[in-house]
Amino acid sequence: MFTGIIEEVGRVLEAADGVLRIEVKKIAEGSRLGDSIAINGVDLTITEFSDTEMRFDVMPETYRRSNLARLEPGDRVNLERSVRANDRLSGHIVRGVVEGTGRLRSAEPDGDAVVLTYEAPPELLDFVVVKGPICIDGASLTVIAKTTDSFSVSLVQYTQASTNHLERAPGDEVNLETDILARYVGELLEARGSLKRRG
Repeated sequence: MFTGIIEEVGRVLEAADGVLRIEVKKIAEGSRLGDSIAINGVDLTITEFSDTEMRFDVMPETYRRSNLARLEPGDRVNLERSVRANDRLSGHIVRGVVEGTGRLRSAEPDGDAVVLTYEAPPELLDFVVVKGPICIDGASLTVIAKTTDSFSVSLVQYTQASTNHLERAPGDEVNLETDILARYVGELLEARGSLKRRG
């Protein structure tokens, strides 16, 4: 489990078929083989590491559901270590299970903040709630607006400086994970409706 609070932005060293190698600094501290690291919001397992880099194996399903297949050496990625039992939950409950991708539509200044608007598929937008949380490339953000085909978030200065979000251009693909609580409620209600129709 993760919080969506990005610890550092790492740099891709290798992005081969089934292998991802990332240059790291801060997150190497206290990490061990087999630990989970969220890379742009995708929960991957450390298979090799040193003080300056980590290696991960990536399965085909992960490539199908995320933007990891499009990473190239030099790309910068958001990184977070998994939560420990004694950690504070500063963001929201993030599983590191990317449900799909969206695309950046626009980035507009709003005072010191920047409002980012993303297009997203309907099956994900169903679980996006205004003033609720969403995880975009691993960062826990709050939805400030929603339309039939998009949603918007606002980045404070700290988030602008501590993530890779402002390096994206319109049309760039991002990983999305909706709020697990909204998803549970939606799926339970859908199942309940199906039971009533059968009964």
